[in-house]
Amino acid sequence: MGETSSHKRAKAKAAGKSGKTEVPLKGNRRLDAVSKVKATEVERSGTMAGLEKAAQRLKASRKRQKVLQVPQKDIDKASQAMRNVGVGGTVKNMSGTKRRSVPKKK
Repeated sequence: MGETSSHKRAKAKAAGKSGKTEVPLKGNRRLDAVSKVKATEVERSGTMAGLEKAAQRLKASRKRQKVLQVPQKDIDKASQAMRNVGVGGTVKNMSGTKRRSVPKKK
């Protein structure tokens, strides 16, 4: 299934001018957007399995700032998915108007 235009737009905005999109990770995986210090994953599926996979990709990025971008209705679920995987970072909605910090597990 192809990417939606909103997914492409969110990736491009997250990467910024100097960042990259579709950055390869180990294990034949790709991260949506990466800048010098920030890794961003856009996940629109809304399923817990999909959100946890996105959180695992963020964890594998080893960037200091990790952002999981999801539709507004999935912010609670995405925060829980990040906790389940044990990765700290920010969960924000697609437009960037709402955000929630998720502390890293110790």
